[in-house]
Amino acid sequence: MTEEQPQTRTPETAETAGPGQTPPGEIAEGAGGAEDTDGAEGTEDTGDTGDKPVKQRKNGLYGGLSDELAENMKSGWADTERHDLEPVPQAGFAADRRAALSARFPGERLVVPAGNLKVRANDTEYPFRPSSDYAYLTGDRTEDGVLVLEPVTTGDGKPGHEATAYLLPRSDRTNGEFWLSGQGELWVGRRNSLTENEKLLGLPVKDVRKLTEHLAEATGPVRLLRGYDAAVDKALVDKVTAERDEEFRVFLSEMRLVKDEFEIAEMEYACESTARGFEDVVKVLDRAEATSERYIEGTFFLRARVEGNDIGYSSICAAGPHATTLHWVRNDGAVRSGDLLLLDAGVETRNLYTADVTRTLPIDGTFTPLQRRIYDAVYDAQEAGIAAVRPGAAYRDFHDAAQRVLAARLIEWGLLQVEDVDKVLELGLQRRWTLHGTGHMLGIDVHDCAAARTEEYVGGTLRTGMCLTVEPGLYFQSDDLTVPEEYRGIGVRIEDDILVTEDGRRNLSDQLPRQADEVEAWMARLRP
Repeated sequence: MTEEQPQTRTPETAETAGPGQTPPGEIAEGAGGAEDTDGAEGTEDTGDTGDKPVKQRKNGLYGGLSDELAENMKSGWADTERHDLEPVPQAGFAADRRAALSARFPGERLVVPAGNLKVRANDTEYPFRPSSDYAYLTGDRTEDGVLVLEPVTTGDGKPGHEATAYLLPRSDRTNGEFWLSGQGELWVGRRNSLTENEKLLGLPVKDVRKLTEHLAEATGPVRLLRGYDAAVDKALVDKVTAERDEEFRVFLSEMRLVKDEFEIAEMEYACESTARGFEDVVKVLDRAEATSERYIEGTFFLRARVEGNDIGYSSICAAGPHATTLHWVRNDGAVRSGDLLLLDAGVETRNLYTADVTRTLPIDGTFTPLQRRIYDAVYDAQEAGIAAVRPGAAYRDFHDAAQRVLAARLIEWGLLQVEDVDKVLELGLQRRWTLHGTGHMLGIDVHDCAAARTEEYVGGTLRTGMCLTVEPGLYFQSDDLTVPEEYRGIGVRIEDDILVTEDGRRNLSDQLPRQADEVEAWMARLRP
């Protein structure tokens, strides 16, 4: 990063600066002037910031801006508008999703924000990722965007909606924003023009900087996806109710329970890329032993960034006793031969769908007899869980099937004093070592559809097109005095991503071996 980083957003304004609000440090107050343009000569996009100068960063090396330089920077730039754009592959699917949303809430204005940049420290931000519902309904992934469905009456007299994406236009060249603002084009890259985005997204696009004023004047019922854009929330504060907005949030979540063709293809790719990431890790385990779990984390991250957008969640690279901590993401521990590595990681595609896969691997390539005994128990439990996944089955059947296997093994090993499996499950005694549920819905969120009604999710029935994880585990804590000493510090989880099909199920992550002998043979082929 260069020393001359301009002022961008401050911690005080990061959560409140949104459409229609200018973050302090970007556009200074001043006399109005020429109409704001989209930045590229010959385009029709306009904004509302006028000719206001851009405020300079405190303690920058340049104390001011001469009129001559300011005028020089306004002209002499080629027209870079792109005219040969086609809709993104997701555009048609997003349109179908918006139609389903429209049918559910006729006559109501629906507002779904993408969210804003979040400050990491001082004038640096976290990489932006839009709200999942916004991305699902638009295919757009840029900050500050807002999808608005305005209620209309269709040509046949039926209620419907007109969808508009409100987005940031190109950064302004009239007032120098494009090269003086920390979010300007020459600092963070070129934004699409509004016209370009219309072609890409396949829906009308307007300038988001005018949206809050428009929303403040709105009449009639409104539903809002809250918590993503403080300025939008504020503009609608007297037009929405918590109950109605919660109903909206729940429906948006339930829309994603069954995946469409586009989503399934994305998740297939996420799993394929994730499998390659796991192979990358196995190839460098010797280097991880010389450093730490962070070498594993960095190795998988490289694959995720090269082939996707990012990791879908913080990678769990848990070696040795860290494998008994369910979400060990510090990844700062030693990697030792003779221990197990529990690697729980997933690539997020560039359209934001994620895999969620776990393998527990012997770091030196060979399970010890006790490690294999525990691993085989988890494998058998996962096999039972996967076999229970099919259309028409109760959602929780796979969980119950896996827990039954694990409870039986714990009794067999003498770790439970109660010898009746049904009684153990009734009392939940196996949970001392199994700890968590056996899976969850998966998609554009790693824990997808989380706001869905219980009767539609955990208490519901599996349907073709649903995608879920099956991930039983056994975890023997290092300080657990109720188990023999040799068990302590061993954690095993095996996780795969299962698509419900018309005739049963398909394991999307089956590129990776699961059975113990196959794991050892796979590692032997990959290691130098």
